Amino acid sequence: MNVRAPIASAAARLRHVFVRDMVVRADIGVMAHEHGRAQRVRVNVDLGVTEPACGFHGSDLAEVLDYDEIAAAVRRVLTSGHVGLVETVAERIAEACLTDHRVALVRVRVEKLDVCADAASVGVEIERCAAMAQSFQPRLQRETLRA
Repeated sequence: MNVRAPIASAAARLRHVFVRDMVVRADIGVMAHEHGRAQRVRVNVDLGVTEPACGFHGSDLAEVLDYDEIAAAVRRVLTSGHVGLVETVAERIAEACLTDHRVALVRVRVEKLDVCADAASVGVEIERCAAMAQSFQPRLQRETLRA
């Protein structure tokens, strides 16, 4: 069963903010030949952002979620040292996005681009919501300490 929560919804007052096809070189992988060798990783982030109750009025950056901050968080996760699994990267990116109280939902896709000669990419896509963030926190902290 593939039920997806809406990223944008007038009824739920959610705005869709996204970062598409960001490619960063990262030290990632569990295989011995992947250690110490940066690989191209493509990341897509989709966020369901709660709109202000009073609506949006003008051009004040403080009223919106800055996608540059999301891109910077993706870069920090991918360049902070070796990570074994794309799943761990996706969880860390989702966790970083959910630290903003306006983010109700985040969908993260992480793809390794140079792994299979006969595939454009391999990877994972996850979806997390603000309500779930609390339950993932302790596990992510343990995984971060191991990395």
